[in-house]
Amino acid sequence: MSQSATENPSGRTPVDFWFDPLCPWAWMTSRWVLEVEKLRDIEVRWHIMSLAVLNEPKLDELPEHYRELLTTKAWAPVRVVTAAWQKHGDDVLGPLYTALGTRFHNRGEGPTREAVEGALADVGLPADLIDYADQENFEFDAELRASHKEGIDLVGQEVGTPVIAVPGADGEQLAFFGPVVTPTPKGEDAARLWDGTLAVASIPGFYEIKRTRTAGPDFSNL
Repeated sequence: MSQSATENPSGRTPVDFWFDPLCPWAWMTSRWVLEVEKLRDIEVRWHIMSLAVLNEPKLDELPEHYRELLTTKAWAPVRVVTAAWQKHGDDVLGPLYTALGTRFHNRGEGPTREAVEGALADVGLPADLIDYADQENFEFDAELRASHKEGIDLVGQEVGTPVIAVPGADGEQLAFFGPVVTPTPKGEDAARLWDGTLAVASIPGFYEIKRTRTAGPDFSNL
């Protein structure tokens, strides 16, 4: 049974968060959830999903730049994270994601081999995990796809990363994509957004809320 389907031993409300380290929007949302963790009785539990896996069936339909990103840059980071998870346990996911995201997005290094190697060093993981980045027959492909499927099955194939799931009032998981937010809310703004997101997502039949904005993270380094 997966961690996301179990009760949380700490007694805090578990918040299961599926991420792809490549995605800057997921990165912004993840920093928001960590801010919420300081102010609400929740505990974030990290899981892997993959934009490369998600888009495999429709690569030919994607814009050229995005197709190239998924085929040339998306696989390596998520393979390394999956290998670290399989070899060193759940507890490495949060720190490694933070190290990767800080380098990829905050520092503008992008998803380069050097950035991944640096992130492994930042959290004290073995340097040879980088060998999984280009492994043609990826040793942990089944585990990666199972984790991805667990998250995406909660929300459907037409969304991306992140996926968040929390226990609902009826005992079933309440899951949603996003929210997409930038800059990352801090303090009580973060807490209010959390409360409001849960209130909206808990309404049976709720489908979508969206607006067009011009602000957003910088994709140029990806």
